[in-house]
Amino acid sequence: MQVEIIDRGQFQTEHASRYLQQLCKHLAHKIEVQFDETSGTAQFPFGSATLTATPEQLDVVLTAANEEGLERSRRAIDSHLETFAFREGYTKMNWISLLD
Repeated sequence: MQVEIIDRGQFQTEHASRYLQQLCKHLAHKIEVQFDETSGTAQFPFGSATLTATPEQLDVVLTAANEEGLERSRRAIDSHLETFAFREGYTKMNWISLLD
């Protein structure tokens, strides 16, 4: 049985719901995505993402089979949010491993 690795990223913003929806709509052009105003899931070929928006932050939990899949997922989320949240000076999420 293969153990999955998990990372959690957080972005403090009052616009979490807007970014969640924008990100999910954009990703839906290429991958399977489900979302509403406060939660979403995205199935990358190399891992999955679960997104949650609160009034204070956007929370993303990534799951992958290996570090390469996790890194690709991080880059996908960060690069899109960098475009969407540039007015807030976004560069990347604060990623932490949940399996340390």
